[in-house]
Amino acid sequence: MASLDNSNAQVHSSVKNYYGKVLSSTKDLKTSACTTGSRPHPLITSIIAKIPSAVNDRFYGCGNPIPLGIQGKDILDLGCGSGRDCYIAAALAGPQGSVTGIDMTDEQLEVARTNVSAYAESLGYTPTLRFLPGYIEMLGQAGVPESSIDVCISNCVVNLSPNKQMVLEGVYSALREGGEFYFSDVYADAQLPDDVRSHDVLLGECIGGALFYEEFEQMAEHVGFARPRVLAISHIEIHDAELKQLVGDVKFYSITYRLFKLPKTHIAAEGPSNATYLGAIEGHADKYELDIDNNFKTNVPTPVSADTAHIIAHSWISKFFTLKTSIDNTQQPGARSSTGVLMQSAYDEEQKSGGSSGCCAPKKESSGSGCCAPKKESSGGGCCAPKKTETGAGCCPPKKETPVLEILNESSDQCCSGPSKKCC
Repeated sequence: MASLDNSNAQVHSSVKNYYGKVLSSTKDLKTSACTTGSRPHPLITSIIAKIPSAVNDRFYGCGNPIPLGIQGKDILDLGCGSGRDCYIAAALAGPQGSVTGIDMTDEQLEVARTNVSAYAESLGYTPTLRFLPGYIEMLGQAGVPESSIDVCISNCVVNLSPNKQMVLEGVYSALREGGEFYFSDVYADAQLPDDVRSHDVLLGECIGGALFYEEFEQMAEHVGFARPRVLAISHIEIHDAELKQLVGDVKFYSITYRLFKLPKTHIAAEGPSNATYLGAIEGHADKYELDIDNNFKTNVPTPVSADTAHIIAHSWISKFFTLKTSIDNTQQPGARSSTGVLMQSAYDEEQKSGGSSGCCAPKKESSGSGCCAPKKESSGGGCCAPKKTETGAGCCPPKKETPVLEILNESSDQCCSGPSKKCC
């Protein structure tokens, strides 16, 4: 395993200063990189409403990397900050699960620890929730044993690390077989110049440390993970003119990846198969999205490739599916989308919608539509006009849930344009 050197320590120092001293809330951000690009699942928004405001105010994530269906699981959050995602995961994991957050910023950890008691009262039980000081490159030293974690999450943090291979190696070691690294982060569509990589503000804003996506995907497979799966993607807008000039033509994207730690059996042993989702995950009663190319309707056999069958058969999600070797050659799994194509598609969709970002950033879905309804449907409320979904809710909640939305966006002016600066 690689080791940290002096240059790594300089990056750590810069990031600790930015998040511990410079930023006091999301109002201080200069890009949309550290703001959530799409609305969380309604189950998660209801949990967020119970989290103390001190924790929500210092949330700097770029996505929604918390899977449903994790009851009783052991969860690890890399770069947990003020603990918002840990608090959400603790509610989803329930009394039988556990959540560990690790962060190197003392100011953030203090916020996370101080508010656990108040949160426990709102849950009605005391969650198994702990926050450890340490570096995400050295999980073992921080107190995370090998093969002790079912699902590792992270929200716009890996890009802040000066040694991303060490992070991936540590996560792989900490995961049990069948476990998953389910996380959102910032990636570039090209290699970054040195002056961008060393710029303190761009580092802190999750831009300077963004890897070229191809480099990251190769790194993940080299460490031992199955081929990375893209679950969601949206383009990131840089608002500051000086910073925009520095990065030039390079485009940045928030991507939610899924990396599975699977047994080293031959993937072809599964072969092309029909996978049937059983509908047993709360919040996903009608369908389940494994990744951007694999969507399963409940109780409907769906053809999948050999490597997708391998994930379903051997990962923590296996209990939610049945798998049967396909004998119908007329049903073949669809082609897999490349990340580069998905990036360009996300950028093009954003340009067509008027260049919106933040809450209203386009999210590729099977229907091809984004977080917000097209302008022609704006009679329901502008940028975030209600859009019919399986839950009956739109991009934004009904007016009676406005406090939840304000919790999500009270510190951001990047959701929608207009005097109110609010999504709905």
